[in-house]
Amino acid sequence: MEDPSYKPAPAGDFVLPFDVVGAGIRGRFVRLDAASARALGVHALAEPAARVTGEMLALTVLLGTALKLDGRLSAQTKSDGPLDLIAADYYGACESKPKGVRGYARLDTKEYARFAGEPSFAALTGAGSLAITIEPKRGGQTYQGIVELSPKGIAASAETYFEQSEQLPTLIRLAAAPVFNAGTKEPAWRAAGLMLQVTPGAARHDDDWDRLSSLAATVEDVELLDTTLSAETLLWRLFNQEEVRVFKSEPIAFRCDCDRERIAAVLRSYTEEERAGLADPDGVIRARCEFCGTVHEIEKTRVASRE
Repeated sequence: MEDPSYKPAPAGDFVLPFDVVGAGIRGRFVRLDAASARALGVHALAEPAARVTGEMLALTVLLGTALKLDGRLSAQTKSDGPLDLIAADYYGACESKPKGVRGYARLDTKEYARFAGEPSFAALTGAGSLAITIEPKRGGQTYQGIVELSPKGIAASAETYFEQSEQLPTLIRLAAAPVFNAGTKEPAWRAAGLMLQVTPGAARHDDDWDRLSSLAATVEDVELLDTTLSAETLLWRLFNQEEVRVFKSEPIAFRCDCDRERIAAVLRSYTEEERAGLADPDGVIRARCEFCGTVHEIEKTRVASRE
């Protein structure tokens, strides 16, 4: 029986928790629209690199909201390919700030230009690792897990992380794509993800996991990303023979917590020799945030001595 008080998830910028009743399996579906467009609009990346970065945004939201984290969850790759760094942060809600996400990627354009066509994930990133860092704001200790990058992509790498660190059967599907709007030269980017996972401590049967994970694996990228397809309809398409219970959706925004005073404090820890040449001719040090593009202006005199 439908709950008359239930409010359907919006078209974009949300995460929707759900579970399969009686199967001991839970899931989350995230679709980013304005948040991912803002995050990926800071840097002009080649389409394959932007797609992987969008997938990383969706992954951090899936993981961070699953933990009900009040602090920050960071996912970062380091590798030896042209796309040698991808970083994304999920922030839990605090005070007046909403749950949010930001991301950044570094692409060697000269190395990338050597590819004749669109490179595979393995060719784009090369060999490397995926690190997931959890930083609670109140209580608890910082935790970091590191796994080898899978040549199959970010989702496969994250599945390996859960297999090795949590020993929880987990299926993750990620997607990202450009959206071209009339009158704009550059595309906006949309990102989405679906995660299915065994609920810790729940009674279950292996055949339930095999059946449900096989169903979830059939989801298409276009279904994940299509804002005209409601989240609830997508889940019904995937699990129409199951009893799926959806919970209240949670809004997700673009959010960057870069701070001018924190940057100034870091600069004060530098030696005078290390600070030499950082300031422009007018005596102002200008530090650009790679995540949001904000340029923080700090007078050289404010960081001239350690405090």
